[in-house]
Amino acid sequence: MPEFKTAIVTGSTSGIGLAIARSLAEAGHAVMMNGFGDASEIEAHRAAIETETGSPVAYNGADMSKPDDIAVLVAATEARFGQVDIVVNNAGIQTVAPIEDFPVDRYDLIMAINMSAAWHLTRLTMAGMKARKWGRIVNIASAHGLVASPFKSAYVMAKHAVVGLTKTVALEGAEFGVTANAICPGYVLTPLVEAQIPETAKARNITEEEVIRDVLLAAQPTKTFVQPGQIGALTVFLCSPAASQITGTAIPVDGGWTAH
Repeated sequence: MPEFKTAIVTGSTSGIGLAIARSLAEAGHAVMMNGFGDASEIEAHRAAIETETGSPVAYNGADMSKPDDIAVLVAATEARFGQVDIVVNNAGIQTVAPIEDFPVDRYDLIMAINMSAAWHLTRLTMAGMKARKWGRIVNIASAHGLVASPFKSAYVMAKHAVVGLTKTVALEGAEFGVTANAICPGYVLTPLVEAQIPETAKARNITEEEVIRDVLLAAQPTKTFVQPGQIGALTVFLCSPAASQITGTAIPVDGGWTAH
């Protein structure tokens, strides 16, 4: 087994995933990045993380809505780094609309990327982790994996399912040194959340400023956005020896939102 651990971080070309990739690399782990975006920007992020941390960082553009692509991502990671020790299921998309108007194609895509992708990537990496008696699966769920909000039926369904998957995988991996935990962030000002603001304004017939004040941050008693680096730091901790007895949990990082 190599001295470093190897992590796949899906949806890591921006936002929370990018922060997680950087945090894991800073902790000394090799990282396979994944996600969409401008090729030159992605390469700039990859090269910067590798240069600044000294950890090897690669990139694979697998489409997480496609099981065959997910298999290719795993194979590419194993070819590059030898094995997969850490899986961070972070890729996600969002659409905001009343359920009666919810676009069916968007529902299908949300379920594929936010939920099924986590199942497929875990399915394809679990056997190796169990055989080596060590593994970490960190699912980036959401406060919406614990509570609901209107106009987000598909997203809330998918994130609740991710929490359920986390618990099941934790039980299956418990005697093999494999832990599974879900991080449930509140609102983080990422490109995904920024895109929700005009959609939510339209759905609720209010201004974008009112969305931020009265919808997003109204849910968080701290009245501030969660920072991506905070999610990265928690991910690193969950992958550390100190967290070996933390498994099957759904950990809110939500400024007190789910304390209500």
